[in-house]
Amino acid sequence: MEMQLLEKELSGCDYPGRGIVIGRSCDGTKAVAAYFIMGRSANSRNRVFVEDGEGIRTQAFDESKLEDPSLIIYAPVRVLKNSTIVTNGDQTDTVYELMSEGKTFEQALRTREFEPDAPNFTPRISGIINLENGEFDYAMSILKSSDKDGSACSRYTFSYEKPAAGEGHFIHTYMGDGTPLPSFEGEPTLVKISGDIDEFTNMLWDNLNEDNKVSLFVRYIDIATGKYETRIVNKNK
Repeated sequence: MEMQLLEKELSGCDYPGRGIVIGRSCDGTKAVAAYFIMGRSANSRNRVFVEDGEGIRTQAFDESKLEDPSLIIYAPVRVLKNSTIVTNGDQTDTVYELMSEGKTFEQALRTREFEPDAPNFTPRISGIINLENGEFDYAMSILKSSDKDGSACSRYTFSYEKPAAGEGHFIHTYMGDGTPLPSFEGEPTLVKISGDIDEFTNMLWDNLNEDNKVSLFVRYIDIATGKYETRIVNKNK
């Protein structure tokens, strides 16, 4: 697979929806995770990311304008021992809880499926970083409707061992805008990871569609120590 520039992937798609990037920093010392949300409706845009323990959660920017919270209020990021879980919904909690009981990332996600938001049937995308003995691996998953009626779920998991410096993968919910929204297709895109945490954060935020972007989370995790730096950017302030 040919490596793509992440800024072009983002700027070339007006509505990727929600997206996860995982990879290794260009200096080779950090595991990198990023998650962003976008919104078309007032309810979706009325959100911010806030820190919650070692992870984050979404919350309404203006509580008086919050409508249906079921698919927009959740914890996108949680940390379980040496694993960092990143997802676009409450399956973060499913993965955290079932892995706490000894299940694997893939086994946990087999208990879930795409979102019940017909006619879009938004895919559930998930990622996990596992640090061990001064190295790390990661995996990504997408649960998507097998057809336009939402009658069955197709499940795909992609695992990456020994990621190279400056490389990562990008998965997102939609291929672009539309009615219904077209679900992501194919494997996660191989992308270049460049810059320190601030440069990377700025690049992501600057290349998301100005009208639709809502919030961005970025974390650089030191592979040797597990210590991390986090950046959160919210359009609503």
